[in-house]
Amino acid sequence: MLKEFREFALKGNMVDLAIGIIIGAAFSGLVNSIVADLFMPLIGLVTGGVDFTNKFLALSSSVTATSLAQAREQGPVLAYGNFITLSINFIIVAFVLFLIVKGMNRLKRQEEQKPAEEKKVPREEELLEEIRDLLASRERVRPGQVPGTGL
Repeated sequence: MLKEFREFALKGNMVDLAIGIIIGAAFSGLVNSIVADLFMPLIGLVTGGVDFTNKFLALSSSVTATSLAQAREQGPVLAYGNFITLSINFIIVAFVLFLIVKGMNRLKRQEEQKPAEEKKVPREEELLEEIRDLLASRERVRPGQVPGTGL
């Protein structure tokens, strides 16, 4: 049973999946940084300094805080600013993945359009074929003719 598990865990697909998950986690951190550190400040600038990370709607009268973290401690809140931020994250990730898949498909189509390479014949064989062809063209023997006599 241990041998079977080892074979299963070390299959190429499992290793590829693990690598994909690790790269995906790193990619997720990068996208979060791009959204939080680059896009959201620009969106805040365009919207007059609005910071979406602390935008929420209190669902209870007991919520009096001005920051989302404090408001969540006081009671239920509808954190629509966080939803907007995560939606932007999703759009960026989806767009980047679209570009990656589009590029891979383009490369795949280019590979399919390449003509199949002809099998390279060794130089010795080429020379032997040329000699054969020359000999055959010199001595076109008709039926009943004796080769080399022309009769």
